[in-house]
Amino acid sequence: MPLRSKLTTALLVAAATAGFTVGTPTDAEAFTRSCADGWTSETLASGLGWLENLEPDSNGGFYVSGADNGKLYHVDASNNVETLLSGLDKPAGLRLSGNDLYFVTGDDPYRTVADGTLQRFDVETGAVTTLVTGLYGPNGLLLLPDGDLLISRIDILGPPTGITRYSPDTDTVTSSWSTIRRSNGMALTPDGTAFYTGDVTSQILRVPLDSPNTPSTVMGFPDLIALPDDMETVADGTLYAADHLVGAVYRIDPETREACTVATGMIKPPAPIRMPPDGPTSVRVAPDGDDWALYVTGFDGTLRKLTPPPGVDLTPA
Repeated sequence: MPLRSKLTTALLVAAATAGFTVGTPTDAEAFTRSCADGWTSETLASGLGWLENLEPDSNGGFYVSGADNGKLYHVDASNNVETLLSGLDKPAGLRLSGNDLYFVTGDDPYRTVADGTLQRFDVETGAVTTLVTGLYGPNGLLLLPDGDLLISRIDILGPPTGITRYSPDTDTVTSSWSTIRRSNGMALTPDGTAFYTGDVTSQILRVPLDSPNTPSTVMGFPDLIALPDDMETVADGTLYAADHLVGAVYRIDPETREACTVATGMIKPPAPIRMPPDGPTSVRVAPDGDDWALYVTGFDGTLRKLTPPPGVDLTPA
């Protein structure tokens, strides 16, 4: 069964377990209200396969990972696309620290063998170093204030390893640092003391870094029916999250627990029928001239820029 079909099945099973049902609208309309007035969308690059993640390069461009074709791309500030690496095994989460671009491979929640890795790509020299092996289907990646990395996993099969923590300074791996299961994308809170993560049961959780096994629920059913993927916070505390299920990007207020969609309809063209999850996979805030914009990747192979209307502050956290 294709990975996207497996994830759809997993979501429906999780929903049934939780006591509710969830649909997958063929027109990719979100289940939440819209706040998209004034937002505009621009395609920067397309035709790149199943794009799983993106990371700004600090020079107006982005690094993006192709889960289906095993490629790591660079899209420069002029939207020129270069393949940096190929032949990778389902690359996913990306994080840049200085010249070090960290990425994971082996993104598959149904794998029962620990063949996933965390690797480092030197953006100056092109050197690739494998840092961690023996991971079960790693997916998301988050860089912490102290330089450590968190590696999430949608653990449908295999042992419930939760979230792994890795320290580049000491080359130390802490398996099951957090026992939170089915974790997908992650984003730091503005104060850097906690992180948000989503899972395949429509939940978005807030996890304290000093108590990683005591999460609190920010949103979930019935206020949110989604497959939340990678996400980003901004300075005012707002959380933006990609919804891999219905092709939307959400704006979420963690304090009021309210959500709305700033964009919808970002799915692969049905051929001949829609096979979700096929929507956005990651969202990042990055410069747009003298201002800020949201940048989004998705399984339709597209990198997009979402520009907010006046009054929406995307200043990074």
